[in-house]
Amino acid sequence: MSTDTRAVPETPAEQPRRSGLFSGPPVKWPVFGASLLGVVAVAIWAIATPDSAYATIYDWTVWVGGAFGWFYIALGTAILVFVLYLGISRFGTMRLGPEHSRPEFSTFAWASMLFAAGIGTDVMFFSVVEPVTQYVAPPVGDGGTVQAARDATVWTLFHYGITGWAMYALMGMALGFFAYRLNLPLAVRSALYPIFGKRIDGVLGHAVDTAAVLGTVFGVATSLGIGVVFLNIGLNELFGVPVGLGAQIGLAVLAITIAAISATTGVDKGIRFLSQLNVLLALSLAGWVLVTGKTQLLLEGVVMNVGDFVASFPGLTMDTMAYDQANEWMNLWTLFFWAWWVAWASFVGLFLARISRGRTIRQFVAGTMVIPFAYIVMWVSIFGNAALDRVRGGDEAFTEAAQNYDGRGFFMLVEQYPASGVVIAVATFVGLLFYVTSADSGALVMANLCSRLRHVQEDGAAWQRIVWAAVTGLLTISVLAVGGIYALQYATVIMGLPFAIVMILVMWGLYKAMRRELQRVESGGGVHHRPAPGPEDRESWRSRIARVTNFVDRDDAERHLDTVVAPALTEVAAELQARGVNATAVQGVAEPSEDDEHGGRYVELRADDTEHPEHPFRYRVQVTMSPVPTYGGRMIGDRDQYAKLDVHLDTGAQDYDVMGYRESQIIHDCLDEYERHLEFLRME
Repeated sequence: MSTDTRAVPETPAEQPRRSGLFSGPPVKWPVFGASLLGVVAVAIWAIATPDSAYATIYDWTVWVGGAFGWFYIALGTAILVFVLYLGISRFGTMRLGPEHSRPEFSTFAWASMLFAAGIGTDVMFFSVVEPVTQYVAPPVGDGGTVQAARDATVWTLFHYGITGWAMYALMGMALGFFAYRLNLPLAVRSALYPIFGKRIDGVLGHAVDTAAVLGTVFGVATSLGIGVVFLNIGLNELFGVPVGLGAQIGLAVLAITIAAISATTGVDKGIRFLSQLNVLLALSLAGWVLVTGKTQLLLEGVVMNVGDFVASFPGLTMDTMAYDQANEWMNLWTLFFWAWWVAWASFVGLFLARISRGRTIRQFVAGTMVIPFAYIVMWVSIFGNAALDRVRGGDEAFTEAAQNYDGRGFFMLVEQYPASGVVIAVATFVGLLFYVTSADSGALVMANLCSRLRHVQEDGAAWQRIVWAAVTGLLTISVLAVGGIYALQYATVIMGLPFAIVMILVMWGLYKAMRRELQRVESGGGVHHRPAPGPEDRESWRSRIARVTNFVDRDDAERHLDTVVAPALTEVAAELQARGVNATAVQGVAEPSEDDEHGGRYVELRADDTEHPEHPFRYRVQVTMSPVPTYGGRMIGDRDQYAKLDVHLDTGAQDYDVMGYRESQIIHDCLDEYERHLEFLRME
């Protein structure tokens, strides 16, 4: 379930958090305190009474699996259907941001970061463990058959497949839509505003964010636990490091140390570079197995696995095994994976939101559902089929090792390929980097979830990252000491349940918000209807032609912005304030774009409604550069670009130019848009 949030390029807004250990945004103390107390209490309980803790966790898991197993299964399918519906319906044309916003990253860069999000130590671990386990002991039917071999890899693809990525996509859409489009805080609670209104600022909001933090902590701890055990085996193969809790504690301390160094010294760029290198090494590792192994068998296996997955998915997605009595299998596999995806949803959703501003919903859904899963299919099919071929060849020692939850089977598998020493070293290095970046990124995200971020590019304080890295490491060690990876799996099934309920509310809130926003966009709010001027504003038709064909430069446009637009909007703001409206007129410079590398100056009237903070009124007049139009192949004017004063509302650019308007015309145009905004609020 690992992802690397440090793939997000650094922006100037990120700099303040590194100015000091304790600097940063305000802390949501109820969320921080409740989450920290809960995690530390579980860790101490596990360390103090390990046998009792394991028995209790197991009993709770059996109860959750029996009482809510159907809920996890139904929830996964519901989220998948909901996300696909948003992508293919008319909602798919809306953007994660204002309508005029465009993607920050190129399609290739965005796809690369999505690709990296699908990679983690746990994928390396389960790509061998699960296919072999499902082949030897399938949930239904006889093991060791051809059908069991075909089903084994399909089960792995199902558990790592599009259902989980739909959960990530849901949270990514929700966080991005409410933050970038509706200007609400980048927090899980914001998705519930359409349902509960201002109550999200109280106990309810704290409870939602606490559920997100607790789910994330246990999800990250599970990945770190798998990583610790996996890397312990790899280091044992390379350097003879003893396999046991002592070495695993050392690896956990390593993750905490890396996260602390990153938080206090700003080595994020280095971690980001290593993460990108890791993607290339992981692809090279899979390619080496494909090329030097049984290439034809593996390629045939990939094609067959995809076909079997597509054919069997409709039945698998709602299969609760009601008559098969496979409760223990469900708890260890499907319910564990669904709870694990839920636990990671806020974590990965935040990463997806931060790299996807400006993308349409349709682009976002298609990208997040296809690109990472393509990597999963490639990796699981190559390593899973290679492992099954070795098992079916009669290698009993490998068969036994591959079913153990320590990763030994993965290293035994790659030992059979040429340059095995190098391959094992690369695999260990890849797993180590995924491990430390997961620890660092997990600490960052948990710090963000416990902070009142003042803008979407801000991160939690460095001290919080250190605290959460340490707490996650403590939890990982304590639960591993109780019962190894099994205990982590059981705990994840339990702790994922509260946030699973929150995700239902997130779907409801997101749908309500998108429906309202689409209604506003389609109601004509983006269409400019220039009113007929009054007698004092009438101009001769020749003067009007002169104005619309006068292609001014940037200096002329900025002069008009300062001498006409700014005084007009300042006057409107003053009058609104006198009538009790919280209105201000501000000036600034927009971010650079492909069309204007310098960014355009703007003047903006802002009017906030305390009853509808998710729908503020914004009337911005911004300098933009545009190509001079041509007629009959001849360019109008003596330059290839000219400056416009474009009007932007909170829904995006309105595609009309107010260059040359007088103060009274600017005022009336602004008030026309404000009246439309008030009419929309009345409809709400």
